[in-house]
This record gives sequence, structure tokens and C-alpha cells, in this order.
Amino acid sequence: MSWPAKLSDLLLRVRGCVEEGRYLDTCHASERQEQRSITRSEVLQVLKRGYHERKRDRFEELHGSWNYSIRGKTVDGRDIRVIVSFEEDGLVIITAIEVGK
Repeated sequence: MSWPAKLSDLLLRVRGCVEEGRYLDTCHASERQEQRSITRSEVLQVLKRGYHERKRDRFEELHGSWNYSIRGKTVDGRDIRVIVSFEEDGLVIITAIEVGK
């Protein structure tokens, strides 16, 4: 079975969705962010200024789409990885993790 190609303009699309407000958290993302004391503003900061961590991308067969890893630092220096995917209407935030914790 062949998987669809990954997005070549990932960061451009992620940042566009964030700037236009076309993003949503999954229930899983909201729960994990609360458990890990990661705020919405920290997640958005990573999505706006982070880098694509290609080796962490995974194809999710159940949903037929790629999950992409964006990693970056918060204002206070926390190293955060945010996993995202796309639906027709925009960006889906799947989870956020503080790297090294």
C-alpha cells in the first residue's frame, strides 16, 4: 500500500492556519497540554516559529493522513514538540510534549 506524499510546504501551511485561526485541539491534545502544563500560547508559538522535525512524522493509517512533528522553544526556553495533522478546514493539533521530560 502506498501512502500519500508528505506536504512540501508544511511550515507555510501550518503558519497560515494559525494566523487565520483555522486550527483546533483534539480532546487528547487538550488533556495532554493540561497534564503537562503546556499552554495554548506556547503551542501556538512553537507552530509559528518552530521547525519541522521530519524524522518524527508518522503516517496514521486509521485516518489516512500524515501526522507532522513541529519542534521549538517557548519564551521561557522549554523545548516543545507539537504533533499536527490536517483536515479539510484546517490544522488539527494532536498533542504537545515537552522534550526531555
